[in-house]
Amino acid sequence: MLWTIIGWIVFGLIAGFIARALVPGRDDIGLMRTILLGVAGSVVGGLIFGLLTVGLRGFHPAGLIGSVIGAILVLVIYNQVTGRKRNRL
Repeated sequence: MLWTIIGWIVFGLIAGFIARALVPGRDDIGLMRTILLGVAGSVVGGLIFGLLTVGLRGFHPAGLIGSVIGAILVLVIYNQVTGRKRNRL
């Protein structure tokens, strides 16, 4: 059980960092939010992959690519909701 939690944390950190690197602009979110971003991205990516392939079957985390895609979506939505990264004219 402990190794599963540690695995989710490490995987979330990796997916979150990749998503932050791919989304343009500066993200002033800390390490904990980066981990949560990656974990949420894995869940969102798993839901999207499930809907596109076999239909919604419940909770299934995605692989690395699906997690990064999901984390990018979560980050863009987070930036829109919180008003971060708005272009100033």
